[in-house]
Amino acid sequence: MAARSKARKRALDILFEAELRGLPVLSLLAERQSFGEPPVSDYAAALVRGVATHIDRINEFISWNLVDWTLDRMPAVDRNILRLGVYELLWAPDVPDGVAISEAVALAEDLSTDNSPAFVNGVLARLRDQKPTLDLDPRPIGDTDRDLDDEDGDDADLDDEGFDDSDFDDSDFDSGAALDETAPETEA
Repeated sequence: MAARSKARKRALDILFEAELRGLPVLSLLAERQSFGEPPVSDYAAALVRGVATHIDRINEFISWNLVDWTLDRMPAVDRNILRLGVYELLWAPDVPDGVAISEAVALAEDLSTDNSPAFVNGVLARLRDQKPTLDLDPRPIGDTDRDLDDEDGDDADLDDEGFDDSDFDDSDFDSGAALDETAPETEA
């Protein structure tokens, strides 16, 4: 088995274990790296971090391409194989699309049900076809939309609803004004 194929299998092991045990995936990765048995290669760690960074978008892309299934309903191994495949397909520029798909299908052949390889292939092939039109939103989890003029990156200029009111002053609004009495009345 090639080194990257082994790394994908190891990354899948960590993602699967974290989900089954309800643990934060990056904490489990750090724990597995510190024990070193079996070793976690740099590529396996990069895959786990990549999936963790883009998990919301990955789950969204998978869900959009499911037919008669939901993400929660599919077997955990298939869900995590798809997460790895989607990450490599969309965010790993050094991995050709065909390799990302075939490696995910190979994992499904080795580790899941008889129907899983075709299922994984179908979902990833649809995503490959949609790839040019997808908004990958490369920002990691925890980074929120920022005002483009907010150079310091903090939200100090935002009010309770997330709006930047610094461009307005109180003279822009007549807070004591009554309703316009010249407005036409509506019939009840």
